Amino acid sequence: MTKYPKNYMMIRKKYGHLMKAHEEAGKIACEAGPLDEKTGNLVQLAACAALRSEGGVHSHARRAIQAGASMNEVYHTLALLISTVGFPTTAAAFSWLGDLRKKKKPKDRPC
Repeated sequence: MTKYPKNYMMIRKKYGHLMKAHEEAGKIACEAGPLDEKTGNLVQLAACAALRSEGGVHSHARRAIQAGASMNEVYHTLALLISTVGFPTTAAAFSWLGDLRKKKKPKDRPC
């Protein structure tokens, strides 16, 4: 069974219909084009880093790794952002990746 963060589960419990639509939209987006699951999650990882979404960086880094990305690919995805989003945002995302190395990696949903 997929393990979700507590906050996600709280929102899911309170707004189940909304979260179901959110999850379905994500699934449809993943299936809409030629990118494979790994690449899709690396793209989403970059977007989350640019938005400074710590939880999103954790989630999409885990998902990318589960889809076959190496840690080098995950780190390189973030390194590519430095000239676009700047050093502070990129450095924060690198720090959040460090969080994953410190704790057990739970199973997560695909793409």
